[in-house]
Amino acid sequence: MEDLLLYAVDYARNLGAEYAEARYHRLSSMSITSRNGMIIGSGSETSEGVAIRVMYDGSLAFASTHSLKRSDVTKAVEKAVSNAKAGSKLMKLKLKLSDDIMGSATYEVKPKKSFDSISIDDKISMHKDLFKQAQKTIRDSSVSLQSFIFNYSEELEEKTVVNSDGAYVRSATPRIEGFINIILSNPQKGTIQKWFGIGGSGGFEVIEESNLFNEVANTVGILENILLKGVEPPKDPVDLVLGSEVVGLIMHESVGHPMEADRILGREAAQAGESYVKPDQVGRLKVGNEYATVIDDPTIPGSLGFYLYDDEGVPARPKYLYYKGILNEPLHNRSTARVFGTRSNASSRAKDFESEPIVRMSNTYLAPGDRSFEELIEDIEFGIYIKSYMEWNIDDTRWAQRYGGLEAYLIERGELTKLVRNPVIEFTTGWFFKNIVATDSNLRFYPGTCGKGEPMQGIPVWFGGPNVRLGKIKLGVAPK
Repeated sequence: MEDLLLYAVDYARNLGAEYAEARYHRLSSMSITSRNGMIIGSGSETSEGVAIRVMYDGSLAFASTHSLKRSDVTKAVEKAVSNAKAGSKLMKLKLKLSDDIMGSATYEVKPKKSFDSISIDDKISMHKDLFKQAQKTIRDSSVSLQSFIFNYSEELEEKTVVNSDGAYVRSATPRIEGFINIILSNPQKGTIQKWFGIGGSGGFEVIEESNLFNEVANTVGILENILLKGVEPPKDPVDLVLGSEVVGLIMHESVGHPMEADRILGREAAQAGESYVKPDQVGRLKVGNEYATVIDDPTIPGSLGFYLYDDEGVPARPKYLYYKGILNEPLHNRSTARVFGTRSNASSRAKDFESEPIVRMSNTYLAPGDRSFEELIEDIEFGIYIKSYMEWNIDDTRWAQRYGGLEAYLIERGELTKLVRNPVIEFTTGWFFKNIVATDSNLRFYPGTCGKGEPMQGIPVWFGGPNVRLGKIKLGVAPK
């Protein structure tokens, strides 16, 4: 395979490309989906091919082929170079790539328990047993389990990246995910639902170490109590504490996306959206206080967004998007880094061989503090703790946002007391980061699939953070 990729790069250079990149990309996956313990879908899929990207006179062009024959790769190279030449005649602003140190490495994530070590029958039984666990957890006869959907998936991603600047990176990363949607109903109280998941890089141990059965039981029990016992949210402004699930989503949506350099430059406006960040504000604008440090780190072992080199061959590292409230470092590929006068920070990823690498997040989180949760709330006379969310919205620039809380509690004299049903919070990104009073040390991550690009590319990520105490806020109420 390496010979084929090197041939593609050399051939593109011989055709006049000033830069050439070839990526072999293979994804093999299997998934099983059930509803109420019954299998409703399953299947396996393999995607394999070669991606070509070239630059000619400041114009980048992309082509791909599912064939591994030299003749078809030749055609893909010729198409990419032809398109780049055509594009260069139309471009007023020529693209350039940053001068980066290229990786030369081979790495893989080795599972403790391979996917094949667990039989299909056992994986199907897991679906049935999880549904039974949810059923038996319900205590009140007036509450019914309206729907229990479980999607289990496993994937092996294999890549080799070669380019004319000297990169050679070969990698293999297995990933496993499980996503569950639970809906409970009561004739008088209506319905309540929760979507949650687990996921990481590795083998079946990701499922075993997640305590998924306990998570299902706990979730059903909490949903039942909210449905039957949840009180109305307070009407007056209260001190607000947000759980790591809500905080993590805020980091992904209101920091990660608007700190993508292509978005800052306006290149995603018609696709993924805009950004409140302007190019000249990076390194200067203070958005939050000293607690507002947000990190994107693809090198976290076992993470869903794990990688050690990006798809341009640049070595990965943690990126401090915010540092103590300052807009510090956008997510860059090599072309956006050149515009900003810096080096790439290895944020270029592609979904598959048919997709061009674009600027992406990996594992994005708010830096934790050193307090315990008890210390976070001990001096709150009256407030609310919103631990998880049920729905959310954010505007196109990622500034104004709204979250509908799910598991939420009153805080009275420093203690969690009654469950609160359907609290709603609305604020701006600036309000959130300027009103952080304290963060605890309970850093936790959550899996997700981040969508971006046209055609849409969904890639695996983690988002997370600690519990966060904020200032006072007036709550809204979501409809039941």
